[in-house]
Amino acid sequence: MIRFQQSPRSYSNRRQKPLLARRLIIIAVAIATSLGVIFTQLQPGQSLDPSQFLPTLQAHSLPPHLSQWQDTNSRGDYFEEIQPTPVGYLIWSQFPLKLYIERPVNASLSASSQQRFQEWVEAVLPAVEAWSAYLPLEVVEDSAAADIKIWRSRPPLIASLDRENGKFQIPRARAAETRYEFYLRPTSNNATVLSHRCTIHLSPDQSNEYTAATARHELGHALGIWGHSPVETDALYFSQVRNPPPISPRDINTLKRIYQQPTRLGWAMPEN
Repeated sequence: MIRFQQSPRSYSNRRQKPLLARRLIIIAVAIATSLGVIFTQLQPGQSLDPSQFLPTLQAHSLPPHLSQWQDTNSRGDYFEEIQPTPVGYLIWSQFPLKLYIERPVNASLSASSQQRFQEWVEAVLPAVEAWSAYLPLEVVEDSAAADIKIWRSRPPLIASLDRENGKFQIPRARAAETRYEFYLRPTSNNATVLSHRCTIHLSPDQSNEYTAATARHELGHALGIWGHSPVETDALYFSQVRNPPPISPRDINTLKRIYQQPTRLGWAMPEN
């Protein structure tokens, strides 16, 4: 399952309170199952042209490992299934990406619970290593410093309002979920960069094999593949299969095409 904040299925934008603003207009942008919220200050009668208050759409340089990747057998991709966010494709531009994996630090856990928690961590780590061959990833111990956080928890159930009947819809339970949020990151040269962070929830109730496969799948979303493959031999196939596949050439072909696209993420906000 994909979700996003400030961008795929449920998203939250960090609010920036303008000093001189008279009006704060909240723009809600729905994309597939995602809802993005961008806050910006507008004068009465001003249009909602994103180029007026967001960075210009530009392509970043390809990360070295993706630049070197060549599929000599031309196995294709599923780029047409990928959804851009309201600010362009979900692309990282600063590496290595810092990734936090929840650890068993609760001293009150029983020995068996500690062991199951550690087995969960050990099932997640190979997924990080597999994706590191294409985008540089670094596991960190401080969750506050992470670009991507992976939590050992069931995805939260967030009700949505059905506008036709006025009733709230409770989604079915899921084994995993990825969300992202936009925020403004200050830099050392007094610029402000439009950035994003990702949060992944992985259920503790799966077998180690399926935990590894789910981590591989959800990390693919967090790294930029905001969509699913229709082919079951790809790691980003839309459904869980009996024999989970590794990252496929089609997965990497798709990731490479995504990183060749323009985005507003990773670029400085206009001075005005």
